[in-house]
Amino acid sequence: MITESVVVDVSQDWVAACALQERFMEIPCARAQRLTYHARCRQMRALGGDCFHLVPLPGCGVGLAVADASGKGLPAALIVANVQSSLRTAALFAPADPAAVVSAVNRQLHGCSPVDRYATLFYGVFHENTRILRYVNAGHNPALVLRSGGAVAWLEASAPPVGLFAESVYQAQAVQLNPGDLIVAYTDGFVEATNTAGEEWGVEGLLATIKRCRTQQPESIVEAAFAALDEFSGDNQTDDATILAALVY
Repeated sequence: MITESVVVDVSQDWVAACALQERFMEIPCARAQRLTYHARCRQMRALGGDCFHLVPLPGCGVGLAVADASGKGLPAALIVANVQSSLRTAALFAPADPAAVVSAVNRQLHGCSPVDRYATLFYGVFHENTRILRYVNAGHNPALVLRSGGAVAWLEASAPPVGLFAESVYQAQAVQLNPGDLIVAYTDGFVEATNTAGEEWGVEGLLATIKRCRTQQPESIVEAAFAALDEFSGDNQTDDATILAALVY
């Protein structure tokens, strides 16, 4: 028999879990001299499987990450919490080496998760002194770089999602950035959103929105992307949605 006190206890635990997930995704107060950034995660339920990660890396630059765990709700939230915590820890030990960080996240997640659980992950390190972004795309949607002149570079996936295979090899790639370039990473909740006719918004819809507001600050770009997404889908969210924007100076 489930008593009223048990229901209250579970409810309080749920609230605490939601607060903890939000705490993991706080925007840091510190700002890099050559990069300004913002991100937002809107889960479909109280707890979800999307996350972003923004962290200053002393002596190196800034770490930028967006991840999407398989599944939805509480099970996905547990997976993505594992990704977040291991990512934070690994970045402290290898701040300039995104491949080593993602490899550590993969081993940790694979070692403590069921065989059918995994997460896609985009993780990059922006180096302040050179404006080079070194990144690993582990099965995630391609991040994009919108150049100041209007050209677009896609940062495609080059390795499996984390958690699938213990011995996956992750190698970092690099892209030279310049003042005025904009980095955008997102989850499939953005590009797979549909309207009442069943049409997907797609990367074309996202890119068109970003191009319209590319001269604005990252916070405004993030909010504009959500507003355009909601307008297209009629406020009918069917998946967790996360976006990160970072502007190079």
